[in-house]
Amino acid sequence: MPFLKWWPRVTPSTFRADLTAGLTGAVVALPQGVAFATIAGMPPEYGLYAGMIPAIVAALFGSSWLLVSGPTTAASIVLFSSLSAYAPPGSAEYVSLALTLTMMVGLIQFGMGLARFGALVNFISHSVVVGFTAGAAILIAASQLKHFLGLTLPRSRHLYETLEGVIAHLDKANLYTVAAGAITLLSGLLVKRFWPKFPYMIISMLVGSLAALLMTHTLGPEVTQIVSVGAMPTTLPPLSAPHFTLHNIKMLAPAAVAMTLFALTEAISIARSLAERSGQNLDGNQEFIGQGMSNMIGCFFSGYVATGSFNRSGLNYQAGAKTPLAAIFAGSLLIVLVMLVGPLAAYLPNAAMAGILFLVAWGLIDFKHIAKIFKTSRMESVIMTATFLATLFLELEFAILLGVTLSLIMYLNRTSHPKMLSRIPDPHQEDRPFTSDPMLPECPQLKIVRIDGSLYFGAVNHVKDRLQEMQLNNPNQKHLLIVASGINFIDMAGAEFLIKLAKEKEAAGGRLYLYDIKEGICAYFRLANYLLDIGTDYIYDSKKDALADIYTRLDKQICADCKKRIFLECRSIEKAEASVTDR
Repeated sequence: MPFLKWWPRVTPSTFRADLTAGLTGAVVALPQGVAFATIAGMPPEYGLYAGMIPAIVAALFGSSWLLVSGPTTAASIVLFSSLSAYAPPGSAEYVSLALTLTMMVGLIQFGMGLARFGALVNFISHSVVVGFTAGAAILIAASQLKHFLGLTLPRSRHLYETLEGVIAHLDKANLYTVAAGAITLLSGLLVKRFWPKFPYMIISMLVGSLAALLMTHTLGPEVTQIVSVGAMPTTLPPLSAPHFTLHNIKMLAPAAVAMTLFALTEAISIARSLAERSGQNLDGNQEFIGQGMSNMIGCFFSGYVATGSFNRSGLNYQAGAKTPLAAIFAGSLLIVLVMLVGPLAAYLPNAAMAGILFLVAWGLIDFKHIAKIFKTSRMESVIMTATFLATLFLELEFAILLGVTLSLIMYLNRTSHPKMLSRIPDPHQEDRPFTSDPMLPECPQLKIVRIDGSLYFGAVNHVKDRLQEMQLNNPNQKHLLIVASGINFIDMAGAEFLIKLAKEKEAAGGRLYLYDIKEGICAYFRLANYLLDIGTDYIYDSKKDALADIYTRLDKQICADCKKRIFLECRSIEKAEASVTDR
């Protein structure tokens, strides 16, 4: 029950902020819910139902403080494409299939949360989140252009189609509609700039609506032709239930799996983005459970598939929400608004809604981190840019998966090339700690190497090649000491590589030694009897013991000819030479 963790954070100040954010989100959800339901092929009121109970349940049982669940454009499109082949959109059969699919999605999400699959969120890197968020913000703004300009255009699924339609019909823009949207946008900017404590979104929405009403009253509706959202249905969500049959389960199973993966990816991406901005630690497993419960319970209250909403979550963050109480208020107040002020939505211009969403979209673009990523990392810049472009021109789920795939490739490339440093005792300090100063001389017989990274099947070849390169540069260094403090994991391929390396060194007249290897790795070695193959006498816990023992195994004739005196143990040669000289 994660709400027990954040409930103590609620104060009078956060309560007021959450109430304001919740009211703002509920107002915005009125027209959006109808639009999403239309896209999904559902009756208009079902879009409102999907934003009520699911939002409350997800806030109570999810992990994110700022995520608001409900219907989304992408989820609605996926639902329509999945079900329209089986039943006529809007029909009772279609609604029944949608509710059944919602329950199946919820069950899979809930099961994935219990199975601890929430760790998948760790593979969504910060660069992916920044790129995806920026791309989604542009999509949000682009989708509102036709409403801001007062154009009547067919629904489009891709950015280029939207822009083509807007540009082709730009000469037909309604200047009165543009004026209403511009007044909304300008008033929102002014309130946010000069009176930041006031709910600028609600105020700008009221100002835009009054401006549109004044123009219509003065000039007449036949002149202004400002299109409003329209009156909302004033009914509570009716009770419903999924219709499970073997036929339905077999028919909907592929769609349920695809919808689950997409919905979770979308929700986790949004939650991750907002968590990074708010400094929250996100629990992916709990978020999976919360999303699953929201759909499982929501389908009994006529809600179709709900997931994290970019529009409502971004609006929630921009409106100053502090705790999940804001999402609970949003879902609860939406019920109240539908009952009380649904008919008043007839006075809310679509252009005013577009102006509000322009502000939301602008706030979602993290210019600061975008600039920082471009300055600091070429690979992260590639990942961010690829995710951004994929979000604009591909399906959203593919955009996120592309970013995650690129992040995994980068991770595998990095871990398969562990850093390898030559270590040399520092003669300038009394205890001669190891250093990597290339200007210091190395022992002509012993090579000391530190490996930073995991020694697993993907990294073995790189380590082998680097050691061979070092051997070619100094062929007389037949002894090898590996400083293993930076090795976090060794799999069977890595262990067998070490055994083979030990045999090669022994055949060449030298030895392989391991120093400061971690206990967990040693335990694995013992279990597999690899320590016996390497030789327990050649594995050391301290540098002093390692060098003291290795020194006794070196060729003393070479040591006598060496004037470098790399190790403290080399002083015994000086003493021996001095004794011979005295005699």
